[in-house]
Amino acid sequence: MTPPPPRPGRGGAPLPLLLPALAGLVFLVLPLVALLVRAPWRSMPELLTSAEVWQALRLSLVCATAATAVSLVLGVPLAWLLARVEFRGRGLVRALVTLPLVLPPVVGGVALLMALGRNGVVGRWLDSWFGLTLPFTTTGVVIAEAFVAMPFLVISVEGTLRAADPRYEEAATTLGASRFTAFRRVTLPLIAPGVAAGAVLAWARALGEFGATITFAGNFPGRTQTMPLAVYLALQNDPEAAIALSLVLLAVSIAVLAGLRDRWMTAS
Repeated sequence: MTPPPPRPGRGGAPLPLLLPALAGLVFLVLPLVALLVRAPWRSMPELLTSAEVWQALRLSLVCATAATAVSLVLGVPLAWLLARVEFRGRGLVRALVTLPLVLPPVVGGVALLMALGRNGVVGRWLDSWFGLTLPFTTTGVVIAEAFVAMPFLVISVEGTLRAADPRYEEAATTLGASRFTAFRRVTLPLIAPGVAAGAVLAWARALGEFGATITFAGNFPGRTQTMPLAVYLALQNDPEAAIALSLVLLAVSIAVLAGLRDRWMTAS
């Protein structure tokens, strides 16, 4: 019989660990508490019901959802490729996939301009052949958000695939199913919780994206001005409105963490 895992110690924490731990907690929590303390609660309904706020919120929700859909369509097969297929250079491909996680978002926006701008490597052909211009459009917002959000989904799904038993997929192929059918009918239902968790993380990251969006898509109200951009603009002219908008994004982040809590508890 396998012995149960050891429980965390119940004794008091040593002072050299307790003090920096408390300092780290204060460091992380204090800005959020300050945001709540300085929030204009009395004028909050008026601030949040303005046409500009709802316009930015609607655009943010639509673009984040579209970016998540793009991440699912492209990211799940990419995660399967990294987890199930052995090929030369897989480590390099994985590093390139996760690069947007550490790449400064503004640099990502510049890279998107160089690739998909009107004079970009690919963008010039899109413009000359199809008359398609991506920068400074709503589609550009979706592309910028998908670029920074997809790695979160790929990492989550790849980890779930590596934890899933591949023998079920192999058994399906021995019974005559193609690899795609085995993936669709066997593997995908097994990894559905991981896919859902990755999609939620990607959606939350897309909703909060700022740097790549403002660089690649600009800041045009009603077309490319998402909630983070509206917060940035309001901070210069109306700090109370900026706080109110920040609280909306904070509430969304808390909801995402609460929704993923059961997933994390199950994994642990």
